[in-house]
Amino acid sequence: MSEQDIALDERVHVASFLQKKYITFKNNTYKFHSKYRAGTLGLIQKGTAYVNVIGELTRDLFIGDGDLLAANEGDLVIAQRLLGKRGAPSAKIAAIVGRAISYSIGYIIVKDGTHSLVDLRNDYPTGVEVTPEVLASYKEGDVFKIDNSTYQIMEKLGNLADPKVDEKIVLAQFNKHDAFEEDVLKIASSFEKVDASKYPKRKDLRALPFCTIDPVTAKDYDDAIYWDHENTTLYVAIADVSEYVKPFGALDNEAIYRSFSIYLPHRSIPMLPRQLSETLCSLQPHVDRLAFVFQMKLDLHSLEVIDSTVYEAIIHSDRRFNYEEIDDYFAGNLKASNAKEKEIFDSITKLRTVTDSLKEKRLKIGYDFRSTELEMKIDEQANLESTSYAKETPSHALVEDCMLLANKEAARSFERGIFRIHEAPSQTKIQTLYQELAGIGMFIDIQDSIKETITMIQKQADDMGIAAEVDTLIIRSQMQARYAPLNAGHFGLGFEEYTHFTSPIRRYSDLIVHRLLKAINNNDTEEGSYVLRNIEALSMTISEKEREASSIEKDFQQRKFARWAKNNLNKEFKARINATDPEIKAEINDEIGGARLFITSLGDIVLFENVIVSIDKVDIAKAKIYASVVGKVDV
Repeated sequence: MSEQDIALDERVHVASFLQKKYITFKNNTYKFHSKYRAGTLGLIQKGTAYVNVIGELTRDLFIGDGDLLAANEGDLVIAQRLLGKRGAPSAKIAAIVGRAISYSIGYIIVKDGTHSLVDLRNDYPTGVEVTPEVLASYKEGDVFKIDNSTYQIMEKLGNLADPKVDEKIVLAQFNKHDAFEEDVLKIASSFEKVDASKYPKRKDLRALPFCTIDPVTAKDYDDAIYWDHENTTLYVAIADVSEYVKPFGALDNEAIYRSFSIYLPHRSIPMLPRQLSETLCSLQPHVDRLAFVFQMKLDLHSLEVIDSTVYEAIIHSDRRFNYEEIDDYFAGNLKASNAKEKEIFDSITKLRTVTDSLKEKRLKIGYDFRSTELEMKIDEQANLESTSYAKETPSHALVEDCMLLANKEAARSFERGIFRIHEAPSQTKIQTLYQELAGIGMFIDIQDSIKETITMIQKQADDMGIAAEVDTLIIRSQMQARYAPLNAGHFGLGFEEYTHFTSPIRRYSDLIVHRLLKAINNNDTEEGSYVLRNIEALSMTISEKEREASSIEKDFQQRKFARWAKNNLNKEFKARINATDPEIKAEINDEIGGARLFITSLGDIVLFENVIVSIDKVDIAKAKIYASVVGKVDV
């Protein structure tokens, strides 16, 4: 790491690392001493673990029994290599520099008249020193955010009796916040409206009939498309966030810290201030916008991109569509209202033929996992109102394959950067999957490749009427997709190289890719080297932030389900068993769908069986619903 990349508040730690000889300083650059490595601690089993080392092409380090110090799974550590030992590369923990769980949530329980502050996850004491007098002043169910490094209460979030506290809980666990600091907002508000005359070097594409296609509730329009059928050329225009969010400074620092926008059922927590995410960067219709455009010429016989360029441009989107409108058009239920709209519809009709063929070709190598995405509606009191499942429609498929094409082309443009990788599943996970499927009566006929075997499994699942459920099991057997500085391919998509280019408003990874591609276009090796300087650590950080965002979204849903269940105690609902080992779990599939249940009754229960359950108990603090099976659903 270069000295100029080190923030003022980090210098004390750097000085300490130098003194302890964890790192060295030479040629204005800090590097780890050959004896030490940094990484995160993996799963601890019987007092041993592995350190997942940060860096390129580095092997994990085995930590033997007695060498863990007080490190926990997920902690950021510095490990001292144990050289000369036989077997796998090994080490011992030299220092714990960051806890996996930096913040926790405590709440007040009352037992035998005594107030206690306990951890929301497990009801263990939080370690916060609070006098009995102060504890007694709190109400049962009061909720607090706790700093695990100092064991101090940071703020009171509310009370468990209030449904609106759920959002505060899920955000506080990862120290997320909606509001931006004044210095960040000041920068975001300082930009002027787009004036094309000030960008003479940008390609002017305002005459092309671009359109955006997004969910009806969307406000941040990352991407616009145009298909030139005569020249078999696809234009994918992406919001040029990198024009506004420059490296260094408060705005970029906040974007790195957030790394992703978070989407809750009732609102979003944006990565960028709304002045940018929903206005100046958003590719709104009927206004000039700065874009970073991939122009791709396709061979319609081979369906390969035979020529592509990426460049800075100005576009003027002619229409903002939602998915439902395009689906209505495809179904013959929507007609063009003017000549411009007719031109767009004609273009989209021809484009659909191309994207349908692209998808068909893609699925010969990649996978079509038919899992469903739950959508939840929340009322004004922050209670669950209804649920539904999003389905892929022709409009979704059209946009997806346009974006996949641009992402592939972006990944082909560099050898080192930020790739979106998805490694093939381990043989152990595949064997476990086969055993699970055999347990529900499926015949597993091993083919020459994993792809062929899984295709056969999916065909059986279709015949048995459990396609989505089996696909969920297959997904569980996969490695988790992540960001990495070197390419390793994308197993699920079947792509040799892949990255994220198309959503810089809501993903920091895409913003980095934009900066890198611009540096390559401009032959700016200095800028390119800056972008890549700490790419290993950045890739790891962004992957972790992605998991945090996903955890927040899922935890929020389950908290809403728990409150709904609390109001439906002892009532019966249809559900499907979706896990039997190590615990029996089910998912409600009734007037409300998607609520996860822990089944307490034992008996003749089979995976994926449709049952009738009765809700027995709800733990609001832990968002757990307990139920018993009271009958079977007649098929």
